[in-house]
Amino acid sequence: MTKPQIWLAAFLFLFIFLFVLGRLTRAPREDKKQSSNPVPQGEMSNQSQELSPKDMMGRLGCTGCHGVDLAGTMKAPPLTNLKENWSKDKLINYLRNPESFMDGDRFQSFKEKYPGTIMPSFNNISVQELGKIAEFLLKP
Repeated sequence: MTKPQIWLAAFLFLFIFLFVLGRLTRAPREDKKQSSNPVPQGEMSNQSQELSPKDMMGRLGCTGCHGVDLAGTMKAPPLTNLKENWSKDKLINYLRNPESFMDGDRFQSFKEKYPGTIMPSFNNISVQELGKIAEFLLKP
């Protein structure tokens, strides 16, 4: 064997050794489904059945714009007294597709008051989970 072949073989052996050693000492990975996204891609996990509607809203990121107490912020309006303008079904439909409601006068005033803010759609969340959130928001 020539010197370059010996060096190449040594390098290849060292690479394979370190690769195997890395595999053996690596910590087990967490499940990829558990991510840090506030809004999950796809339906929320089975844990949502155990979560309160307020916890679900926190997980979905609602409190980031509407405030922890849901009293509104500079980014978004309060989520109080919704019963005056919403029924459960209408609120669920709004949460699934907010853009379809933007023609109303009330929403035009929201656009002026909260410029640059876009309400995300939650069409990737099940109707049952959105129903729990709607019931929570509509209770007196």
